[in-house]
Amino acid sequence: MTPVGTAAQALRHIEQLLHDGAYHPGDRLPTERELAATTGLGRGAIREAMRHLVDTGLVTRHVGRGTFLAQPQHPNLDVSSPSPADIMAARLTIEPTLMSAVVLAASGPDLAELEQILRHGEQAASSAEFEQWDIRFHHSLAAATHNEVLIGVSRYLIRCREQPIWGNLKERTFSTITRDAYCAEHTAILKAIKDRDPDAAAEHMRTHLLHVRRTLTKEMS
Repeated sequence: MTPVGTAAQALRHIEQLLHDGAYHPGDRLPTERELAATTGLGRGAIREAMRHLVDTGLVTRHVGRGTFLAQPQHPNLDVSSPSPADIMAARLTIEPTLMSAVVLAASGPDLAELEQILRHGEQAASSAEFEQWDIRFHHSLAAATHNEVLIGVSRYLIRCREQPIWGNLKERTFSTITRDAYCAEHTAILKAIKDRDPDAAAEHMRTHLLHVRRTLTKEMS
């Protein structure tokens, strides 16, 4: 889900900057401070927009070096309006299996970030806000593997979830009851990861995704 509010304004500005041709793949991009100064927007909005661009693979970040325009993605990874059913089938195939790699590689800072994302999701007041934090939670699980191939697969799934049909369906099924149930399932997944229990983490992820699929399928029927 793309950012909302001032973060959406920041995203449009940065995307225009990248599409103007002033930067080429591999070029270092302006800092958050510089972008905030040129746009007149807060650094929090800039940070959220840049995080979205990192998640979708348009830019890359390297600690101590900065943010760079990414190399073009492989053309075979272009998204062509996958159905929600296809997205959920793919997620059920990929994400539970991913848990063993997360349990093995997740660091203390990774777990702390997941905990923080979970807390934000619990406070989400709208479908768009919750979808943003839900995407962040699932992508941060992939990022915790520290495996660029798995992170790339997660970025592709994010792009699939940005299709209008997915967003409309999630909006129609959103409620505080659904939000709280999903967050409870996220909590169970994270606890199993903290306990370094890959089987429990995989089972909790599978249970969660089956719940999501049932909710979406009920709305589609």
